[in-house]
Amino acid sequence: MNVHSKPGKLIKGATGDWEVVIGMEVHAQVTSKSKLFSGASTEFGGAPNAHVSLVDAAMPGMLPVINEECVAQAIRTGLGLKARINLKSVFDRKNYFYPDLPQGYQISQYKSPVVGEGEVVVDLDGGEAVTVGIERLHLEQDAGKSLHDRHPAYSYVDLNRSGVALMEIVSKPDIRSSEEAKAFLAKLRSILRYLGTCDGNMEQGSLRADVNVSVRRPGEPLGTRCEIKNVNSIRFVGQAIEHEARRQIEIIEDGGTIVQETRLFDPGRGETRSMRSKEEAHDYRYFPDPDLLPLEVTADYVAALERNLPELPDAKKARFMRAFGLSAYDAGVLVAERETADYFEAVAKGRDAKAAANWVINELFGRLNKEGKDIGGSPVSSAQLGGMLDLLADGTISGKIAKDLFEILWSEGGDPRAIVEARGMKQVTDLGAIEKTVDAIVAANPDKVADAKTNPKAIGWFVGQVMKASGGKASPQAVNEILKAKLGL
Repeated sequence: MNVHSKPGKLIKGATGDWEVVIGMEVHAQVTSKSKLFSGASTEFGGAPNAHVSLVDAAMPGMLPVINEECVAQAIRTGLGLKARINLKSVFDRKNYFYPDLPQGYQISQYKSPVVGEGEVVVDLDGGEAVTVGIERLHLEQDAGKSLHDRHPAYSYVDLNRSGVALMEIVSKPDIRSSEEAKAFLAKLRSILRYLGTCDGNMEQGSLRADVNVSVRRPGEPLGTRCEIKNVNSIRFVGQAIEHEARRQIEIIEDGGTIVQETRLFDPGRGETRSMRSKEEAHDYRYFPDPDLLPLEVTADYVAALERNLPELPDAKKARFMRAFGLSAYDAGVLVAERETADYFEAVAKGRDAKAAANWVINELFGRLNKEGKDIGGSPVSSAQLGGMLDLLADGTISGKIAKDLFEILWSEGGDPRAIVEARGMKQVTDLGAIEKTVDAIVAANPDKVADAKTNPKAIGWFVGQVMKASGGKASPQAVNEILKAKLGL
């Protein structure tokens, strides 16, 4: 646990420094075609109540049947979090009334979850890494959705989400700043996406976070925490923590006390507000669900799932640094999303990996960000970018021509080599032709020649003129060498 906080992470209050302590409960919707205990579809965006079985609607006499794929997905996630897998776990009923919870209870796991303690290593800016402990991961069913804006006098209930499998992933209170919290959620989301156990689409609600925030003087016991419910974007998590920590510090510094409560984050105002007080934990009267046997899996079953896990972000990052000689930063950027890592690897295979990383991170990502696209929507394929790098490597085109070629590939597509041939984009490496251009410019500018002899940096002006005269196609290397020889530098 990160007991020692760095001074930079402390928040300055009116009466001294404060430390913020954060724990998160992340609800991740399990990627599976059907729900946790029924065969109804989990597809997003169906007409209201289109994906509801008799089990989801809690019709009398309907019995839940566990979906094995959801169990496998939870175990895969546990393995990805380096966590203990519990070969025996129990489903409990968590009893509470909610209009969109037809049974009047939620089937969840309480004392015996499917996954125990694990950890996530989180990379921060500046090369620092922190380890955030995972307390547990359990499976539970989601509730439906109440819609209050469809009718002036009625609330409507949509049960499409009712019974959809969720993994609740609970962190230890190891997080010490809003930056760490955002980085933790981003890393967790990346691991889930690599594993294919949750799509991580926060805007569709398939990944949501409850954030527990408390403040204390450095070294003192934990303060009273407030829980901010259902935050649905990484940016909002950061804003909610910043606001909530300030709010609590101001109350304590003014002589008040923090009331344990549940709060909501209002993105429009950038502030949290009270939802309900929670002086003591609700008594949900948990008891083992009599309709479901304890869930037992074998060590062999877990081992088989482990053998088929994909390479995860940390392992991929280490391999990229080792195999391709990339910096920790570049490797980290490239492995953040699985598709990006696959794209880069296809471009880098058998080529100069650092040049490939440069083009993918700077040119391609820059352009994708500008147009609001992700790597899956890139008009330039990995094969096209690779072909362009081959032309650069064998001297057919220069760096400047490559930028023009990238532009053509982006807007029109096509085969890089064929485009260069058809449009006469090859760089001129014919020394005779370049020499003629150099001679003409040197002859026309005797004052600049004298200047270059006393100030060798002035050669840059000549290089620019020659490149302009050749339409940017002269090999910059050849131009430099010929100029140096002509000017006697």
